[in-house]
Amino acid sequence: MYNKVILMGNLTRDVEIRYSQGGSAIGSTGIAVNRKWKSPSGESKEEVMFVDLTLFGRTAEIANQYLRKGSQVLVDGRLSLDQWTAQDGSKKSKHAVVVENLQMVGSKNDANPEGSNYSNYSKPAQPSAQQAPETRKQQPTEIPVIDIDEDEIPF
Repeated sequence: MYNKVILMGNLTRDVEIRYSQGGSAIGSTGIAVNRKWKSPSGESKEEVMFVDLTLFGRTAEIANQYLRKGSQVLVDGRLSLDQWTAQDGSKKSKHAVVVENLQMVGSKNDANPEGSNYSNYSKPAQPSAQQAPETRKQQPTEIPVIDIDEDEIPF
């Protein structure tokens, strides 16, 4: 049998990362993909599909560091079925794509409205010494910095 999925679209949320007991990174996010076509009457139609993505290992860490909601990506992987029992006892299931390859497609500024490039994600901005203490407390939680050689970055 053959199980291969290829999708290109925009991330619907930032990558959420966690680590297994063995220390392996597990990332989850979603992608929005669309399809455009003309109906028999000539009317333009569009269908948007939202798909959950699961990433593992180095791919999850790189995606967490460099991608944000709205980033355009090309992924390929395999379709998986997650099944569980809800608190009310009902059986639930959903399909997701387990990402095997990830390519960043959009320009470096697409998902970053401030206009800075991806290389800025490798070193989060530190509050300056002149900022008031209450301003520094309101800074968002910092993303952990991952030591990456430039040769490892897939773009």
